[in-house]
Amino acid sequence: MEDYLIGIGKRIKEIRKGGGKTINDIAGRAGVTGGLISRIENGRTIPSLPVLLKIISSLEIEVTDFFNGMPQVNGANFMVSRKEDYTIIEKEDEAVGFTYSYVFGKQISSLGFESVLLEVAPGSKRDKVTTDAYEFKYILSGECYYEIGEEEVLLKEGDAIFFDGRIPHVPINRGNVPSKMLVMYFFI
Repeated sequence: MEDYLIGIGKRIKEIRKGGGKTINDIAGRAGVTGGLISRIENGRTIPSLPVLLKIISSLEIEVTDFFNGMPQVNGANFMVSRKEDYTIIEKEDEAVGFTYSYVFGKQISSLGFESVLLEVAPGSKRDKVTTDAYEFKYILSGECYYEIGEEEVLLKEGDAIFFDGRIPHVPINRGNVPSKMLVMYFFI
């Protein structure tokens, strides 16, 4: 996961330099500081979803083109973020009693976004489906298997998965309690 995050910064730098743009050019267009762009490019910070979209827009590249140039993680068609691998994000403002845990940092499309809560009952049945979206699933409770193409991955409470919904997929609950998840669709 960390390699992928560093890859986002490297990809921004590669496109920026390839287009002959300076850090300040990108920062000005994206409405952020040059220091933030520099920290992102060097893998020292992770941009928020809206900031990443603004940066990609300021690079004058399509969002899908930005990510098509990214290396796949371990050659798989999906990325899994495990609860035990989450890192604490240090916030600059003073706050007491707030803990922000970094879960997932991949933004795909500014064209459309949808978020739903999904409950998959034990023994549920459905054929694999496809969507015209990149999909992010965060398991709130229970566990389920996700079949994506010919691969299968077990997701437990607190895990997250991200994949291209154009690959046939289906969640399967082989347990005895419902699996509840937050689902986000980033339409292409």
